[in-house]
Amino acid sequence: MHEPPPLRRISTGLTLGDLLERNARFAGDGLAYDDGARQLTHAAFFARVQRLAAALEQRGCAHQDRVAMLSMNSIEYFEFYGACELAGFMAATVNYRLALPEMHTVLLSAAPTAFLFEAAYAEQAAALRAQLPGVRSWICIGAPAPAWAEDYEAVLAAAAPQGPQGRAGEDDICHLIFTSGTTGQPKGCLLAHRESANKAQMHAAEMGLTPDDRVLLVMPFFHIGAKGIQSGASWRGAAVLVHRSFEPARVLDAIERDKATVLHLAPTMVQSVLEQPGIERRDLSSVRVVCYSAAPMPINVLRKGLALMGPVFHQSYGQTEGAVTLLLRTQHRPDGSQRERRRLESVGQPMIGTEVRLLDDAGREVAPGEAGEIVYRGGVMFRGYWNDVAATQQALRDGWVHSGDIGRFDDDGFLYLVDRKKDMVISGGENIYSREVEQALVQHPAVREAAVIGVPDRRWGEAVRAVVVLHAGAAVAAEALIAHCRTLIASYKKPRSIVFTAELPKLHNGKIDKNRLRARHGAPSDTEEGTT
Repeated sequence: MHEPPPLRRISTGLTLGDLLERNARFAGDGLAYDDGARQLTHAAFFARVQRLAAALEQRGCAHQDRVAMLSMNSIEYFEFYGACELAGFMAATVNYRLALPEMHTVLLSAAPTAFLFEAAYAEQAAALRAQLPGVRSWICIGAPAPAWAEDYEAVLAAAAPQGPQGRAGEDDICHLIFTSGTTGQPKGCLLAHRESANKAQMHAAEMGLTPDDRVLLVMPFFHIGAKGIQSGASWRGAAVLVHRSFEPARVLDAIERDKATVLHLAPTMVQSVLEQPGIERRDLSSVRVVCYSAAPMPINVLRKGLALMGPVFHQSYGQTEGAVTLLLRTQHRPDGSQRERRRLESVGQPMIGTEVRLLDDAGREVAPGEAGEIVYRGGVMFRGYWNDVAATQQALRDGWVHSGDIGRFDDDGFLYLVDRKKDMVISGGENIYSREVEQALVQHPAVREAAVIGVPDRRWGEAVRAVVVLHAGAAVAAEALIAHCRTLIASYKKPRSIVFTAELPKLHNGKIDKNRLRARHGAPSDTEEGTT
C-alpha cells in the first residue's frame, strides 16, 4: 500500500495542484503515468512533484515566478507542470522546434528564475545561458548533465519530501503558454488555476473519463491541447500513456498492447494513423474516444475513421486563449439525415457555460447564417497576454475574447469555421474563405491535403492559390482539379493556380503554417489557371 501524503491545507477554491494531491490520497495505488519504460502511481508521481516544488523553492523560486521547460514529451514534463501548479509558480513552456533566436525571444519575455531542460537540448541551453542572467538554476533531465547544470534526479533526491512551503491559490497564474504564432510573434497566454480547473472538469465530463481510462498523449506537451487533456485525466484520476512524439505505428501498437481508451490527435495525425498498412486487421476495440482538435477534420478522413473505429470521435475547438465549442460523439452521424451529416463539417455547439457571438468588422452581431468573427466568453478563458497590454486590450474587449477566426452558425447553433480572419481572400471585391475551397479540393479522390492562400493579382487584387498534396501514386492535372472545384463551389471561389508539393508546412499542433506557405508559394498571380 502507498503511504498517503500528510493532510495539508486545501487552498480556497480548487487548484490543479489540489487535484494531484487528491489523486495521491484517494487513488494512490492507481496508475498515473506510463511511458513504456517506467510507470508511476498517483502517490509516487505526487511525491516527486512535491520534491521538485520544494527544490525549486529552495533555489529561490518565489510565488508567481516563472519556471521554464525545454524538452520533448516525458513524464518529467508533467512533474514540472505539477510542481508549478502545487507551489504557485508559473510554468513557462518552450517549443523545442523553435530556432535558437526564437527560443531566446520567448525566454527573454518569460524571464524565468529556473530553467529545466532535457539533456538532448544541452547545446541550446548552453547557448541561452549567457543571454539569460536572471536564471538562477539550470537543471538537466537525463544524462549526461553538463558541468554547469544540476542533475534532475539528484535535485529530487536531495529535496524536502514534504513539499514546498508556499501553495498556489485559484486566482494564481499556473501556466504561461505561448501561442503557436499563426498571427505573427508568439504571445504568452496567462492561464489561471480557476479557469484551468474548469477546463479539466469540462474535458472529463464531456469525454466521460473515469479512473479506468488510459489516455494516450502524443501531441507536444508544451502546447495547451495536450496539457488540457492531461488535466482532464487528472480530474478523474485516469492514467496517461506518454509518447515522446507522434509516430502513427506506435499509436496503433499502444491501442493493441496498452489498451489505450482515449486518444488526443490533430486531424492530420488521425489521417496518418488511418493510412497505416493493415489497420483493418488491428484490434482497435479498446478505443472509446478520439478527441481531435487544432482544426476541423476533412470529411473523407472522418468517414473512414468512423467506419474503422465506430462512433468514437469527439471534437474540441478552442485556442490557447480559451475553449469554445464541442462536437460530441453522439453528434457524429455519417448515416443520419442530411442535416445531421452536414454537422460533421462543423466544430459543434458552444460548451456549457460559454457564450459565442459572431461580429462584423464594425462590432455588430451578424444576421443568422452570415459569417463573422467568433468572439466568446465564459469560465474557460485566459487572463491576458504576458507583458503585452496592447495585445490584451485588442483580444479581450468588454469581457469577450476576439478569436480572429471567422465562422457561421446554422439554425441549430452548430458553428462552422470558414477561415482565419487574416486568411480570407478578397478577390474582385468578393470574400472567399479558404476553408471552403480546401474542403472542395480534398473531396477529389487524388487529393490528400490542400491549403489555400491569397496571392497578389493585377486584375483581381488577390487570387486564390491552392497548394496540394496528392495521395501516393495518384495523379491529376491542375485544370482537372479546378474544374472539380467548379462543381462544388461558385466559380469565382475556385483556385486560379495550383501548386503540387510533397508536404504542407505544419506547426507543432498540426495546423498548417500559412505564414511559411505564403513565403514559399505567395508569388503574384498572372490570373492564368493552371499549375505554378
